[in-house]
Amino acid sequence: MSVFAIVLAAGASSRYGKEPPKQVELLPKVLAALHESSVDEIVVVSGAHELPVESVACPDWARGPGASLRCGLAALPQDAEAAVVVLADGPGLDPRAVDRVVEEWRAHGGDVVAATYGGVRLHPVLLARTAWDHIPDNGAKSLPAQLVPCDDLTPPGDVDFA
Repeated sequence: MSVFAIVLAAGASSRYGKEPPKQVELLPKVLAALHESSVDEIVVVSGAHELPVESVACPDWARGPGASLRCGLAALPQDAEAAVVVLADGPGLDPRAVDRVVEEWRAHGGDVVAATYGGVRLHPVLLARTAWDHIPDNGAKSLPAQLVPCDDLTPPGDVDFA
């Protein structure tokens, strides 16, 4: 089963500051974690800022994270069966969390599988192809998910301040 990672890096980074945009500063740590995980390939979605890596440009990025996610999903090949979604501003991403979410999906299926830390649903979130047509503009948060405890791991973080 082919599983891709989608890194959402399209936002304006307005709460963080603009120089450099948080995506540019934090993306290398997120990509390094994904390279240590079991995902087959990685797609980065850009929007408001130029990124120092190859990316899929999302012209509708300002509509919300769901719009960026839909751009990333549309860029995946037909044989992609699932996508693990992570944020470019989550530099604490642990590759073991990615692998746990993928393993849960491979073992038990489901449309949406999400990591939890101390009972709080965060990233990574795996979306099976069956969920791809149901992504609202506010992203996948509102979709019901099978939860995978990652309490022994550090949450990925969400850097939104200077």
